[in-house]
Amino acid sequence: MAMEHTVKAFDEELDAMTAELARMGGLAEAEVADAIHAIANSDLALATSVIARDSRLDVLEREVERRAIRLFALRQPVADDLRHTVAAMKIGSNLERVGDLAKNIAKRAVVIVETEPVTPLTSSIERMGDLVTDRLKTVLDALASRDVEAAVQVWKNDHEIDEHYDSIFRELLTYMMGDPRTIAACAHLLFVAKNLERIGDHATNIAEILYYQITGVELTDERPKSDSLTPAEA
Repeated sequence: MAMEHTVKAFDEELDAMTAELARMGGLAEAEVADAIHAIANSDLALATSVIARDSRLDVLEREVERRAIRLFALRQPVADDLRHTVAAMKIGSNLERVGDLAKNIAKRAVVIVETEPVTPLTSSIERMGDLVTDRLKTVLDALASRDVEAAVQVWKNDHEIDEHYDSIFRELLTYMMGDPRTIAACAHLLFVAKNLERIGDHATNIAEILYYQITGVELTDERPKSDSLTPAEA
């Protein structure tokens, strides 16, 4: 009976941690989508809202970490339970970082609203943002349903976001060289694009963590990347 009680208590702790991650995922996904919407629609109030909301993710991440440490200390998990507990901490950390990047995008949106508009480039950023948001939603759905195949697809398609970033980078350079008045707005948009690329990387990280959590095997092949040089390499 004592063993049954212990197992039930452990499962309840894991369920609570999973629920915290689901809340984090929903908040992170909404922050990214709203930050992009704020840029696309010059919505200052929405950008400000994203910045204010990010602290909730920080609180939830600390709660996930606290629960995981409690499980390590009191339950000493092994095998599947150990992977589940470690994965929760790692996924929580990635989602908290996604929130930070969304907040950074929102801060840029506040500045971009006040600068010379570059509508074609804003549209390009919006398309990249939609792709990243969709990728994040897919991996969060995979997390909720423990869908290994969906996680693998997110991992395999990582290069698409890199290709969008490379394309936007070239587009921004062309605008800046053609019209110096666009330099300020383009510089901010470049940071937005880079943050979106990093959010895509975090979605892929979550896919890798989820795959390992479920299968006990790491995705060992090199993560697919765009063949083109990054701006730093160029």
